[in-house]
Amino acid sequence: MSQTPRVQVLLEPDWASDSLAADVRRGLSTYPRTLPPRWLYDDRGSALFDEITRLPEYYPFTAERSILEAHADEIAAASGATSLIELGSGTSEKSRILLDAFTRTGQLTRFAPVDVAEGTLRQAADEIAARHPGVEVVAVVADFTLHLAHLPSGGRRMVAFLGGTIGNLYREERAAFLGALADVLEPGDSVLLGTDLVKSADRLIAAYDDAQGVTEEFIRNSLVVVNRELGADFDPAAFSYVPFWDPHMERMDLRLRAEVPQQVTIPGADLVLDLAMGEEIRIEISTKFRVSRIAEELEAAGLPVSRVWTDAAGDFALTLATRT
Repeated sequence: MSQTPRVQVLLEPDWASDSLAADVRRGLSTYPRTLPPRWLYDDRGSALFDEITRLPEYYPFTAERSILEAHADEIAAASGATSLIELGSGTSEKSRILLDAFTRTGQLTRFAPVDVAEGTLRQAADEIAARHPGVEVVAVVADFTLHLAHLPSGGRRMVAFLGGTIGNLYREERAAFLGALADVLEPGDSVLLGTDLVKSADRLIAAYDDAQGVTEEFIRNSLVVVNRELGADFDPAAFSYVPFWDPHMERMDLRLRAEVPQQVTIPGADLVLDLAMGEEIRIEISTKFRVSRIAEELEAAGLPVSRVWTDAAGDFALTLATRT
């Protein structure tokens, strides 16, 4: 008989609106103008991203999944973990492959998915508890950039951060995040990090500028979120989508460019924005890595690398690093 999942809610009721207003004020009042990518994932944005993962051009999802399907048993054994924590878990689709592997070893006692989307998290937790009746499921409604200190403790833990999401952080943000994560881990705890690898610019641009225009709609949806939540009057159709590869920073840079001069009022952030024709708002970056760079960043945070797995094409990497 399955256990009823426990749900810990660490976010304040007004967290989303307060955080969005602060992010908009900070990001759109400075140059280059930016909007943090976490606001892409409202219900519509989440549905669009789910569609993106199934596009023929978008290789990261299938590449990472293929690594998990081929090596999940090795990952479970190498980590020695009795507790699996997943940051930014969403539906926990990929971590279910890991859960099956841990179940085969019989070593797992607890699974803790962490996400800001409470409804999605509760549904996934119920499904996993039913599938793995011997595992305690503790769902944590939290922002993993703010609440690492509140991750469930006890046992030998592996923290999974999949999907290449680490690439959405700037280098200094990655260093701060990995350092904070290392600080809350005990010796023997580990991190499983999913990273997209550097490849040809043509393939990268195609992955973020798909023929069906789904990624463009996903990026443009950020303005819809600001309009709805903060009463702004952005006209999303007055912007063009500009995805490009930055070879110096080795990252994709996804922006919206104003096609006409415009004034945008954002009452909920107490902001009036004057945009010149051609002015751009950066919505998201997606850094691509080399295996040596991943190791350097992890080791600088006190997380030396134990194992690395890649897919057959060498498109994506899963790196296991262990706290010493």
